[in-house]
Amino acid sequence: MINSDMQVFTAKHLAEVLTIPDKYLRRLMTDMSKKGFIKSIQGREGGYVFAKNASKIYLSDVVDAVEGIERYNGCIMGHETCSDENPCSLHNTYAPIRDHLISFLLNTTIAELKDINISKF
Repeated sequence: MINSDMQVFTAKHLAEVLTIPDKYLRRLMTDMSKKGFIKSIQGREGGYVFAKNASKIYLSDVVDAVEGIERYNGCIMGHETCSDENPCSLHNTYAPIRDHLISFLLNTTIAELKDINISKF
Protein backbone atom coordinates (compact mmCIF):
# COMPACT_ATOMS: atom_id res chain seq x y z
CA MET A 1 0.00 0.00 0.00
CA ILE A 2 1.22 3.49 -0.86
CA ASN A 3 1.08 6.30 1.67
CA SER A 4 -1.39 9.05 0.81
CA ASP A 5 1.40 11.66 1.05
CA MET A 6 3.42 10.02 -1.75
CA GLN A 7 3.02 11.70 -5.10
CA VAL A 8 2.25 9.39 -8.00
CA PHE A 9 3.59 10.38 -11.43
CA THR A 10 2.14 8.86 -14.58
CA ALA A 11 4.44 7.85 -17.41
CA LYS A 12 2.59 10.23 -19.74
CA HIS A 13 3.14 13.16 -17.37
CA LEU A 14 6.83 12.35 -16.91
CA ALA A 15 7.41 11.98 -20.66
CA GLU A 16 5.77 15.36 -21.31
CA VAL A 17 7.56 17.21 -18.49
CA LEU A 18 10.94 15.68 -19.29
CA THR A 19 10.36 15.92 -23.07
CA ILE A 20 11.65 12.41 -23.70
CA PRO A 21 10.06 9.62 -25.75
CA ASP A 22 7.65 7.39 -23.84
CA LYS A 23 9.52 4.21 -24.84
CA TYR A 24 12.83 5.59 -23.51
CA LEU A 25 11.18 6.80 -20.30
CA ARG A 26 9.68 3.39 -19.65
CA ARG A 27 13.09 1.74 -20.10
CA LEU A 28 14.60 4.19 -17.61
CA MET A 29 11.78 3.61 -15.14
CA THR A 30 12.23 -0.16 -15.44
CA ASP A 31 15.96 0.19 -14.68
CA MET A 32 15.23 2.46 -11.72
CA SER A 33 12.54 0.11 -10.44
CA LYS A 34 14.89 -2.88 -10.60
CA LYS A 35 17.40 -0.93 -8.47
CA GLY A 36 14.72 -0.10 -5.90
CA PHE A 37 14.58 3.68 -6.44
CA ILE A 38 10.96 3.74 -7.58
CA LYS A 39 7.86 1.56 -7.48
CA SER A 40 5.35 1.04 -10.24
CA ILE A 41 1.70 1.32 -9.19
CA GLN A 42 -0.75 -0.51 -11.44
CA GLY A 43 -4.32 0.50 -12.20
CA ARG A 44 -6.35 3.56 -13.01
CA GLU A 45 -4.68 5.73 -10.37
CA GLY A 46 -1.29 4.16 -11.12
CA GLY A 47 2.06 5.53 -12.04
CA TYR A 48 5.43 5.77 -10.36
CA VAL A 49 6.42 6.73 -6.82
CA PHE A 50 9.76 6.94 -5.08
CA ALA A 51 10.49 3.71 -3.21
CA LYS A 52 12.86 5.53 -0.89
CA ASN A 53 13.37 9.09 0.21
CA ALA A 54 14.62 11.30 -2.65
CA SER A 55 17.22 12.77 -0.29
CA LYS A 56 18.80 9.31 -0.07
CA ILE A 57 19.07 8.78 -3.85
CA TYR A 58 22.22 10.25 -5.34
CA LEU A 59 22.49 11.08 -9.02
CA SER A 60 25.49 8.74 -9.22
CA ASP A 61 23.21 5.88 -8.10
CA VAL A 62 20.73 6.67 -10.87
CA VAL A 63 23.43 7.07 -13.54
CA ASP A 64 25.02 3.81 -12.43
CA ALA A 65 21.66 2.02 -12.59
CA VAL A 66 20.86 3.31 -16.06
CA GLU A 67 24.15 3.37 -17.92
CA GLY A 68 27.00 2.68 -15.53
CA ILE A 69 29.05 5.36 -13.79
CA GLU A 70 32.32 3.79 -14.93
CA ARG A 71 31.84 5.11 -18.45
CA TYR A 72 32.57 8.62 -17.14
CA ASN A 73 36.01 7.58 -15.93
CA GLY A 74 37.24 6.65 -19.39
CA CYS A 75 38.94 8.68 -22.08
CA ILE A 76 36.71 11.19 -23.85
CA MET A 77 38.39 10.23 -27.13
CA GLY A 78 37.82 6.51 -26.48
CA HIS A 79 41.50 5.58 -26.16
CA GLU A 80 42.07 2.57 -23.93
CA THR A 81 45.63 3.64 -23.10
CA CYS A 82 44.81 7.21 -22.06
CA SER A 83 45.85 8.00 -18.48
CA ASP A 84 47.59 10.67 -16.43
CA GLU A 85 50.90 9.04 -17.39
CA ASN A 86 49.97 8.56 -21.05
CA PRO A 87 47.44 11.34 -21.87
CA CYS A 88 45.60 11.79 -25.14
CA SER A 89 45.37 15.23 -26.73
CA LEU A 90 42.23 16.16 -24.72
CA HIS A 91 43.08 14.45 -21.43
CA ASN A 92 44.35 17.50 -19.56
CA THR A 93 41.38 19.58 -20.73
CA TYR A 94 38.76 16.93 -19.98
CA ALA A 95 40.08 15.53 -16.68
CA PRO A 96 39.02 18.52 -14.49
CA ILE A 97 35.60 18.63 -16.19
CA ARG A 98 35.17 14.87 -15.66
CA ASP A 99 36.23 15.16 -12.03
CA HIS A 100 33.75 17.99 -11.44
CA LEU A 101 30.94 16.02 -13.10
CA ILE A 102 31.64 12.90 -11.08
CA SER A 103 31.81 14.94 -7.87
CA PHE A 104 28.45 16.55 -8.74
CA LEU A 105 26.87 13.14 -9.37
CA LEU A 106 28.31 11.67 -6.16
CA ASN A 107 27.24 14.59 -3.98
CA THR A 108 23.84 15.62 -5.39
CA THR A 109 20.58 13.92 -4.47
CA ILE A 110 17.34 13.75 -6.41
CA ALA A 111 15.77 15.96 -3.73
CA GLU A 112 18.37 18.67 -4.34
CA LEU A 113 17.54 18.92 -8.04
CA LYS A 114 14.51 21.07 -7.34
CA ASP A 115 16.84 23.74 -5.93
CA ILE A 116 19.08 23.77 -9.01
CA ASN A 117 18.08 26.11 -11.83
CA ILE A 118 18.40 23.97 -14.94
CA SER A 119 17.39 25.75 -18.12
CA LYS A 120 17.02 24.19 -21.53
CA PHE A 121 19.20 25.24 -24.40
